[in-house]
Order: sequence, then C-alpha cells, then structure tokens
Amino acid sequence: MTRYALFLGGDMDATPRLMSQIAGLSVIAADSGMAHAERLGVTPELWVGDFDSVSPGDIERFGEVEIQRHPVDKDMTDGDLAFREAIRRGARSLLVVGAFGGPRLDHAMQITMAAIGLHEAGIDTVLTDGRQEGYPLRIGEENRFEFSEGTLFSILVFSDLKDLSVSGARWPLAEETIPFGSSRTLSNVAEGPLTITLSAGRGLLLVTQDVFEPAMTDRAVAGMIADAVESDEDAD
Repeated sequence: MTRYALFLGGDMDATPRLMSQIAGLSVIAADSGMAHAERLGVTPELWVGDFDSVSPGDIERFGEVEIQRHPVDKDMTDGDLAFREAIRRGARSLLVVGAFGGPRLDHAMQITMAAIGLHEAGIDTVLTDGRQEGYPLRIGEENRFEFSEGTLFSILVFSDLKDLSVSGARWPLAEETIPFGSSRTLSNVAEGPLTITLSAGRGLLLVTQDVFEPAMTDRAVAGMIADAVESDEDAD
C-alpha cells in the first residue's frame, strides 16, 4: 500500500511516536507545513501551495524540493491541494501531520471533514499533531485499535451515530444511538484493545496520547447533557 505523510500548517509536537510513524513514508508539504518537515528532519518530495505563509528565504533554503505553486486566489486550501496530489501519486493511506490547531479553526474543521470523506472513499486516513490522533470510523466494520491501557479517547459525533458499540473501554456502549453533536462519547478511557462498530453515521475517534485519566467534570457535564436530552425526548 502506498502511504504518504502530508505536512499541513497546524500545530505539531515532534514526539518519538510521530517520528516513528513518518519513518519511511513519502512526504508532501503544504505551504507552511514545510516547517514541520524541517523540525522532523524530513525532506518532502513535493512542496505545494500558494506560499503566502512562507518567506522567499524559506523557499530558497529548500531549493532542492520540487515546488508546485498555485495562485493565492483559488477555490481550495493548500491542504486540499496536498490531499489531491498525494492521491494522484497513488496514495491509498494518509498520515496528516499538523491537522489540528493553528490560527484557522475553519481550516482545521475542513481537514477533519475531508479526512472522514477520504476514509469513506477507501483512503485510510489518520490525523495527528504528535499528541492527539484522529481516526475516522468505518461504517459496518469492526474498527479495532491498540492503545496503552488508560489512554484517554473521545468519539466526535458529526452526524447521528446508529448502533454505536464500544468495547475495551471504561464506559462501554452497546448498539446506542448517539445524536449529532452529543458530548456523551467524550472523555472515555481505553482498558485494553478498543473495538468500535456502528451501522450508520460519521464519527471520529480522537485519542490523546500520554494522558491517562479523563477529567471527571467532563464526564459529569456529558451526563447532565445526556439526561437533559432524554428528558426532552420523553416530554415529546
């Protein structure tokens, strides 16, 4: 399977885990994502974007890297350009570095939704900033993950999730319907191999590495919201 790492302009921690994940991968940098390549000691095979977030000195410093320049006035982000170029080059699996954080929430949200769409189209896609990792969930399949016991995770709900089951967690679920935007699936804890299944909907498993206990206030707030939703449904 052809696997690419894409370096985007969001936040990034150069953790040992991330270093091991990118080892041996082909790399495409998008605009200011080239800074991540420099920190990680990686030379991309392509640098793509409109280059409005880098200086002429940056471009000169990485003169050995192939550049694909696009106009500033365009109808897609530099991240989208990187996605498309990787797929054009045969990528069937993507590790998206710098997918979270940064100064533009709209870009981070769009990257997350694009990753879910790519995953649904058969392109295995993982989002990471070195500390947090996002895994789109496949429908009708067993989504299985191996994390250290005690690892904090959440399932972000982008549409109603049908028949959601979670095993290997402190708070398991069995064929539950989770409404769009619910906080019920936030701040859970892995207690072994984690298995997630669902029959319909769009969700993202978000794992926080090196954080091992959920904030109890998060669980309390989630419980209060879930109770309020159930009360409203009963009233109807």
